[in-house]
Amino acid sequence: MDTQSLINTGIGVVIAIGGWLGRELWDAVKTLRADVHKIEVDLPTNYLRRDEFSEGMKEIRMLFDKVFEKIDGKVDK
Repeated sequence: MDTQSLINTGIGVVIAIGGWLGRELWDAVKTLRADVHKIEVDLPTNYLRRDEFSEGMKEIRMLFDKVFEKIDGKVDK
């Protein structure tokens, strides 16, 4: 085998590996875009709305008030 054949074979192998790697990256990006799009579509149905958070915090504050009243009543006795 002469030198030119070795160079051509080496370049062919490098280009083939680069093409395979490029194809894998392209597929990964395409899959990632689809996943991000799915998250964007599903996100409004999965997050906690502000009014629900406020209602929950009101209930927690009322429970804390009751607990503090009981604690204060026991400390004074």
